[in-house]
Amino acid sequence: MDIRSDDAKKPMMMWFLGMLLFSMVAESNAQLSENYYASTCPSVELIVKQAVTTKFKQTVTTAPATLRMFFHDCFVEGCDASVFIASENEDAEKDADDNKSLAGDGFDTVIKAKTAVESQCPGVVSCADILALAARDVVVLVGGPEFKVELGRRDGLVSKASRVTGKLPEPGLDVRGLVQIFASNGLSLTDMIALSGAHTIGSSHCNRFANRLHNFSTFMPVDPTMDPVYAQQLIQACSDPNPDAVVDIDLTSRDTFDNSYYQNLVARKGLFTSDQALFNDLSSQATVVRFANNAEEFYSAFSSAMRNLGRVGVKVGNQGEIRRDCSAFN
Repeated sequence: MDIRSDDAKKPMMMWFLGMLLFSMVAESNAQLSENYYASTCPSVELIVKQAVTTKFKQTVTTAPATLRMFFHDCFVEGCDASVFIASENEDAEKDADDNKSLAGDGFDTVIKAKTAVESQCPGVVSCADILALAARDVVVLVGGPEFKVELGRRDGLVSKASRVTGKLPEPGLDVRGLVQIFASNGLSLTDMIALSGAHTIGSSHCNRFANRLHNFSTFMPVDPTMDPVYAQQLIQACSDPNPDAVVDIDLTSRDTFDNSYYQNLVARKGLFTSDQALFNDLSSQATVVRFANNAEEFYSAFSSAMRNLGRVGVKVGNQGEIRRDCSAFN
């Protein structure tokens, strides 16, 4: 029985109504559809897939780089390809500290796909839609689930480094902090846990998690929530004084999109604080365990979460533009 007073319940009710309204607005404004280009560029998905596949065959880092770029783009200004804009003053979104580590392969993948699309359907398909398609395609190329991508986004007209701060989830966040950032984009707890599974591919610079390996606290140099053998592996891997030293986020299957990320969390082998927190926190632990035990359940949740992410802050109709060059406003 809930014995809280009505006054005590009001903040929670207002938060719930606020999030419900946000989700309804985001959904109603999306106006996206899977067959958006059926009459104007019917082969767009095939064209993008071929370009992405060619790039992937050249370098496997194409997959994590492109997928990560989709997240970073959607979380700032919405899914509008604002992260591609280049600025002579280096004050565009891509110039923000949190985006400087975005790999060039991600940019190159979308640029090549855009070039291929423009040759067949000039001035029709947005860079934002091409990025959304490419993100799906790279997931499939590394063994992940196939899912339908909604289209109809237009490219944004704003790209400022100053607007990035606080919009992207940091590796040191706890579950509460992660929930706040994802909820601000209309994404649920399950969406957040599923999208975190993207860490099953890719790598990270050692400085992003070094605090867990050295001087974690006054009495414990290593984060006690980390498996000690795994911690020693990381310490050894990061012993190279080169500041650009990197390690695989998922030591089990770096180049395969599977549910081993969650199995690693159960085994206390999550690389980032924000990873391991998903298993340590009771609000998310049960979902982590389900995904660890059932790859198909993870794939289903990830596919749904990617579609939800792709609706965040989209520009449609007369909003934004269709860029000819993804790196520059028309």
